Amino acid sequence: MEQEIFLINEIEMCREEMSRAARKNSLTSKEVLQMSIRLDELMNEYENLKQKEQQPA
Repeated sequence: MEQEIFLINEIEMCREEMSRAARKNSLTSKEVLQMSIRLDELMNEYENLKQKEQQPA
């Protein structure tokens, strides 16, 4: 559960940073693209965690 909360917070912070960067730069800027990749990684990690939790013990 602690890992889940950590990931949710990281995802939210990354989204906010990416939104700010996108408003300041082009959506295709290197900075925004790197943040998008990081956000994808975090979301995949979260999804993997949730799938493991749903598997029978």
